[in-house]
Amino acid sequence: MVELIRSNDAVFLSWLMAQLSGEDIEAVVLDTHASIMEGSISAIQRRVMVAEGDLWRAKSILAEAEDLND
Repeated sequence: MVELIRSNDAVFLSWLMAQLSGEDIEAVVLDTHASIMEGSISAIQRRVMVAEGDLWRAKSILAEAEDLND
């Protein structure tokens, strides 16, 4: 698996995981427990990992999110 993105934004991560799942892209969020343990200082970002073969499709979903924020 390869890293798609790092973020502390729980809402964005939830949206991203839903979008990836909707496109049948298996994804895993790493460092969730470490992020919670460190409290609210946001020092440890959560990492979203996808299969290398799905990386380009996952990146297109990220691009869609950026377009929505513009």
